[in-house]
Amino acid sequence: MAHLILGTRGSKLARWQTEYVAAQLKQVFPGLKVEVKTIRTTGDKIMDVSLSRIGDKGLFTKEIEKELLEGSIDMAVHSMKDLPSALGNGLCLGAVLERENPGDVLLARRGLSFADLPEGAVIGTSSLRRIAQIRRARSDIKLVDLRGNVETRIRKMQEENLDGIVLAYAGVKRLGFAELISDFLSSDLILPAVGQGAIAVEVRKEDSGNLELLNEINHADTCLATGAERSFLRVLEGGCQVPIGCYAKIQEDHIAIEGLVASLDGSQVFRGSKRGNRDQALGLGEQLAMELLRMGADKVLDDIRNTGE
Repeated sequence: MAHLILGTRGSKLARWQTEYVAAQLKQVFPGLKVEVKTIRTTGDKIMDVSLSRIGDKGLFTKEIEKELLEGSIDMAVHSMKDLPSALGNGLCLGAVLERENPGDVLLARRGLSFADLPEGAVIGTSSLRRIAQIRRARSDIKLVDLRGNVETRIRKMQEENLDGIVLAYAGVKRLGFAELISDFLSSDLILPAVGQGAIAVEVRKEDSGNLELLNEINHADTCLATGAERSFLRVLEGGCQVPIGCYAKIQEDHIAIEGLVASLDGSQVFRGSKRGNRDQALGLGEQLAMELLRMGADKVLDDIRNTGE
C-alpha cells in the first residue's frame, strides 16, 4: 500500500490546502496513505519586515523544496502565487488543482464597499500589487503594512481599528470567513497575483510514479491558464517586491490573458491583454510581458529595484 509524505507550511490555510490535495488523491486511490509534514519557511520566520523588503523569491517555498530534493517529503503543496516563476533544478509541477475565484476581496469593519469607504480610510495590506492599484483608484486611502495569516489580519483589523483589509477570496473562503466579505473587488480595480486561487503540487522530476498519481488530480485548464501567467512573470522577473498582476482564463478553445505592471504610487500603470488559441498559452504570456516592457514598464521595474523596494 503506497505511502506519501506531503510537505507544507504550517498556517491553517496551507494545512487546509494540503489536506485537500490528500483528499483528492485518496478519492482516486482509496488505499493510499498520506502523511502531512509541516515545514517552517523564511517567510514564516521573518514577520516584522514587509515582504517587499526581504527580497527573496522563494520566501514561502525554499525550505520545502530543499526537503523535497533531499527526499524527506514526496510532494510539496504550495499556494501557486508563492511559487517562483522558475522552479529549482530537478523539480517540476506535478499537478495544479482546479482554481478558486482568483479575485481579491475587501473585509471592512463597518461592512462598506470599496466605493463607500470614507475619505482617508485606513486599509491594511502587505501586497505592493494591491497597494499600487488601490492608490491608482483611490489616492485618498491610507495604506498600512499588514502581514500574517488570514486570522491574524482579521484580528489586527479589529485591534488596530483599521477600516478594512484586502485579502484573496480563495483564502477567505477556504478558512470559512466568507461572511466577513463586504465587497468583491473586480479585476478592473485590482488585477490578481499570478496563480492566485490555485493550489500547486511540486515533485521531483525523476519520480515518474508520483507524477502519474498527480496526473489524475491535475486540472488541465487551470494548469494551462496559470502556466501562461507564470510565463508572463518569468519574463518580468518579478516577485513580492514588484507590483505585477496577471490573470488568464480559458474560453472554450481560446485563452485570454491580461497583465499589469505598476509603479509603487500607482501613478504609472502599464496594462495590456492578449487572446489566442490554447496551444499559444505560454507564448501569449511572454508576448504580453514584452509588450508591457516596450510600453515603458521596464523603467518602472528598474526604478523599483534600484530603490531597494
